[in-house]
Amino acid sequence: MIIGILQATWSIPEANSLKDKRQIIKSMKDRIVARMNVSVAETGKQDIWKGCEFTFVTVGAEKKIVEKRIAKLSDYVRSNPRLVLMDISTRYL
Repeated sequence: MIIGILQATWSIPEANSLKDKRQIIKSMKDRIVARMNVSVAETGKQDIWKGCEFTFVTVGAEKKIVEKRIAKLSDYVRSNPRLVLMDISTRYL
């Protein structure tokens, strides 16, 4: 069993309140969960309305499959025009 973890931190320039932030990140989170075989949690910056941090996790029997999912997820999180990617890291266990 291989576990893939992707952690990403974004800036949200168009958010002017926590309500704006929640709307933007909920939309992104729902799209990712619907399209990819990953679990997601907001793991940092919950009270900061101009930023967010998410951790995505996927599990598979083979490392190649998990690496492919993480690569696809990485490409997707980098492409969101409403968010500015500040940091991204990947780990495998």
